[in-house]
Amino acid sequence: MTMQMSAVGRSTISVSVTKALTAAGNYSGEDVLSESATDTVGTAWTFANVVVNNGGRGYIVKAQALCETTALIHSITLYLFNATPTSELDDNAANTAVIHADVAKYLGRIDFPALSELGGDSEAVATPSTYGNLPMEIQCAATSTTIYGIAVTRDAITGETAGDDLTFKLTVES
Repeated sequence: MTMQMSAVGRSTISVSVTKALTAAGNYSGEDVLSESATDTVGTAWTFANVVVNNGGRGYIVKAQALCETTALIHSITLYLFNATPTSELDDNAANTAVIHADVAKYLGRIDFPALSELGGDSEAVATPSTYGNLPMEIQCAATSTTIYGIAVTRDAITGETAGDDLTFKLTVES
């Protein structure tokens, strides 16, 4: 986590989470991206300390997705919650987010533009000037400074490599 103060007195916190994707086989559109394809072993993307105080509020003003696999052009959606979701969390499984049991925890979703690369990792950036639902207001649970995500590919992926890292970086202003 990095924290900075802007000229107008707002604090900006950047938090990133990286997982090595299982990628046991090609992804279909709307499959979950996670670290384990074993039933009930995959976990949510956990963005700790996105706000300073428990129950704090903020606005996600920038979101980045970086995938170690080069030349990917698929799009990703990141569903966000203020408590661990019960929707599908296992890699390469069909997405179930948002299920009714998670509605009270649901904060919204970030739709990333299609990934691209010019010689390095595949990457995409969502900002208020791009499509993607930003800025997005968030509020952590009363006893937490953490939000949780479920990453889902919107397109089929056939160029993935097992063990490659996927990183999400969120910039939150409060």
